[in-house]
Formats: sequence, structure tokens, C-alpha cells
Amino acid sequence: MQFGSLRFIRQPAKMSAMTKITKDVLIIGAGAAGLICAIEAGKRGRKALVIDHAGNIGRKIRASGGGRCNFTNIHCGPDNYMSENPHFCKSALVRFKPADFIKMVERHGIRYFEKENGQLFCRQTASEIAVMLQKECNDSNAEIRTGCKIVRVSKNDRFLVETNIGVIYSDSLVIATGGLSYPELGATDIGHRIAGEFGLKITNLKPGLVPLVFNKEDRQVFSELSGLSFDANVKCGRKSFSGQVLFTHKGLSGPAILQISSYWGPGMEIVIRPAPETDFSELLVSKRKSRVELHNLLADFLPMRFVRKWCEVNAQSKPLSSYTEKELENIAGKIQNWIIKPGGTEGYKKAEITCGGIDTSELSSKTMEAKKVSGLYFIGEVVDVNGQLGGYNLQWAWSSGFVAGQYV
Repeated sequence: MQFGSLRFIRQPAKMSAMTKITKDVLIIGAGAAGLICAIEAGKRGRKALVIDHAGNIGRKIRASGGGRCNFTNIHCGPDNYMSENPHFCKSALVRFKPADFIKMVERHGIRYFEKENGQLFCRQTASEIAVMLQKECNDSNAEIRTGCKIVRVSKNDRFLVETNIGVIYSDSLVIATGGLSYPELGATDIGHRIAGEFGLKITNLKPGLVPLVFNKEDRQVFSELSGLSFDANVKCGRKSFSGQVLFTHKGLSGPAILQISSYWGPGMEIVIRPAPETDFSELLVSKRKSRVELHNLLADFLPMRFVRKWCEVNAQSKPLSSYTEKELENIAGKIQNWIIKPGGTEGYKKAEITCGGIDTSELSSKTMEAKKVSGLYFIGEVVDVNGQLGGYNLQWAWSSGFVAGQYV
């Protein structure tokens, strides 16, 4: 949904003919953070309303984890997040932990499993989490209205939000609109625009957890390897991740690439170490008297299609005995430090998150309330707190939504 005609005003317009709705708390965005916030506000006896322009709730939840929803990570901690203020997330993460959300999941009889590295997934479908949140909202008397499009947002004594279902007045306004990723699921920049209209700073935005695109030269060489994958360690600057690297028609994807993409920026290089458990320097030097061809030896550890292409660019394949020891060490160095300078990313359409968001210096880490605007809260992905791959972003949504729900 596009909000090209969206207007923000400081004083209410004349809307006497429109339906008037009065609530204690209005939450914009029926995703993970918004629903948890509504549940907690409702438990406190607050009259809460969640609105969303989509036709149903939790669209990103339903699509997450390949349809099984990686709903948290049991190893979650502040080190799993990026932010201009890396300390901001600590308060919320301590006050609502993975174990707290797991209790809710278990109370609703949702079966789950640990896939790897602490990642928890539903055994059946991601929709179970959305249904659970809907039930929790019902039990706490939090109202949800979908298909609700915003026209204006303003504040005088109270917040006023004009929508296609009427004019909504509230004491507290919570922005839980998410980031710019998954535009096909309805993602927009409305949350950032509301923040801007109220004078709040926004950090630089970019796609995160996103496939990288080859530069022109590398694409000509490696694009035909689409579908091929191997385990590797991938480094950018001081940050590194281990996991699968997957070749696509456009560039590189896979868990290790998605992780490092959040730390990558235009002009930066990434360093890939294929088969990281293998010491290629020791291997090649130990075989230097062998008549085995270089690419045949490397193919014992890496896919042959990749090895042949890599050798085309970096080292002519011939019997190992034809190389000097120094040449073999040089080849090993290149394969253990395969340098790629990406041409870009595949953008928000393929990104799992948006890096950046509402500057955390504008918010209270205890309540998620804007320091400049009493009663205005920002939670979830719209804030400059961005998690790594593996359930960390949903945990931030649960945690930030929970703490805001204690104060709205």
C-alpha cells in the first residue's frame, strides 16, 4: 500500500461527519511488536486498538522461517544486534527474554524444535504464532482492525489519527510499522515519516540480511554457478560469520552472506574462506611432489564446478609437482582469502530486515517512548536495532513491544 497522499498536521482538521473512536492506546502495525504491545497494554486494563492497512495480521510472521517462523533464539543477547547505540537494546532484552515468549508458545500448545544454534521454529506452520497472538489480544480485550488506511496523524492534547474507518483519538500512540523489507507484504516508510514529522532523527537506512550482487567482472565469471553452495567463513571489516554460501544468478546468498550483508557497505570488500576447516597451505605444500592436478585435489574439499572457475581466475591448474613451494603457498593464500568486491545488494525486495531506523538517542530504552513527544512510542524493526539471522529480530519485536506495553 502506498501512502503518497499521506499528510501530517499539528492541528486536527474538521471531521465532525466522520466516525469518532476513542482509545487509551492506538498501535499502528499489527505485526509482532504491535500485537505484543497490545496484549500487555490490555492486561493493564488499557483500552487498546491495533490498526493495520493489510487485510490480516502478522503477515511477516506468517512468511518468516520458510513458513515455520523462527520465533526466537535461546542464545539471544545484545551482541546479536546492530545499532548506533549497541547498549540500547539491553534493557528490553533483559525484561522479556526468549524463555518468556517460549512460555506463551507452550501455553498455547504450539510444538516447536531447535533447528541449529538456538534457533526455535514451529513444527507445523508460522500461522500458529499469528493465531496465538490473536487469541491473546482477544483475552486481554485488545481490539484489532485490519484494512485501515491512515490519512493524517496529529497531536494536540491527545493524538488524532484520521483513517478510512474514522477518526481515532488516543492518549498514547505506538508506531510498530516495521521497516522497508518485504514491500510485497505491505512494508512502507510510514513509521519513519511519522517520526520525521514529530522531529525525531532517523539513522541511515539500508537493506539487511540480503543477498549480495556480483560486480560486472565477477558476474561474468561466476553467474553460471547458480545453485552451487559450500560452507565458508565470510568476513567484512572486523565482523565474520560461518555458514553456507550460495551462488545465485546475480551474486551470492546463503546464511553466511546474509549475515555479513548487514555489515557491508558500497565499496567494501568481503573475504571468503571456503572449507574453513581445511588448511590449504599445509595441504598443498604437503602434496607438492604429487602429480595430482590442482583442481582435482581442491575438488576433494570444494565443488568441482567452483574449483574449475576459481582456477580459471586465480591459478592455472596443473600437477602440484609443477609448482614451487612459494607458488603453492600463494595459491593457498588466495583460496583461503578469496576477495570479492560486491556491486551492491538485491535491495529491500529480497532483504529480511531494514538496517537503521529511529535514532535510539530519541527514545527511552526503558519505555520506548520518544523523549520529545509525550505518549509517542516506537517499537520493533522501525527502531535502529537490527538483529542477526536466526530469530533475533522477532525476539527484539517481542521484547520492545512488551516493555512499551507496560507504560502506554
